[in-house]
Amino acid sequence: MYDHLSLGVQDLARAIALYDATLAPLGIVRLWRTKRAAGFGPPGFEGEAPFALVVPSDGTPAPSAGFHLAFGAPSREAVQQFHAAALAAGASDDGAPGIREHYDVGYYAAFVRDPDGHRLEAVLHETT
Repeated sequence: MYDHLSLGVQDLARAIALYDATLAPLGIVRLWRTKRAAGFGPPGFEGEAPFALVVPSDGTPAPSAGFHLAFGAPSREAVQQFHAAALAAGASDDGAPGIREHYDVGYYAAFVRDPDGHRLEAVLHETT
């Protein structure tokens, strides 16, 4: 299991605005911000932020097309709010909220791409 994950972004302010709005329905908040990075995790989390946005110091471009990050959601409503908030904050739709039976009959998810090209998902694993 990973300790923390950092995503490279080109415009930190734009990315923070999107991730603040998009992760809030999932119970994930911004924990800190510096000139080149911002960390996210559960409210009150101490230590290394589990998830961070970082402006690469060497100007490295956005991720490869195969990158995908899924966040666990507590409810269908949270998945729907994640998707709506992401679109309102500048992400593009990559799959509206709904059941993905090709994964599992209880796999309820939504997909977006942030302005840097990262493919993000909010998923609820329902029991059937």
